[in-house]
Amino acid sequence: MASEGGKADTQLFDLLSTLLLEVEALTNQEEVELRAKIEALGLEVSKVPSVPTKPLDEIEIARELDKLSAKLDDVDKIISSTMADDPQVKSLLSGTADVWMPVITATSDERRKFSASVGDGMPGAEGDQSA
Repeated sequence: MASEGGKADTQLFDLLSTLLLEVEALTNQEEVELRAKIEALGLEVSKVPSVPTKPLDEIEIARELDKLSAKLDDVDKIISSTMADDPQVKSLLSGTADVWMPVITATSDERRKFSASVGDGMPGAEGDQSA
């Protein structure tokens, strides 16, 4: 089931990369910084966490959640500033929100159901494919 969540992540980052290519084509400007941040975020979410030698206590869990929240805040700032600076980006993101919003706002159970239903674009394809 963990791989199903990975498929949703892969689909989201594929969509982000495609959107970025479209933005670059429309503006005739290479978005090097944004591309690097999208790639870094993609690597970050695909990392397999190391198994802790001891269980995390509440304070350690809170610290990890704070780190993740800070990273999400950074992404939010980047997206917000890019949307404010470029109406085409805003239009593009708004026009495709029905695709990417459910993925990033879903709970882990919802994401598993989403990735299972999306599969490889075919109903019922719960994915034996390797990515």
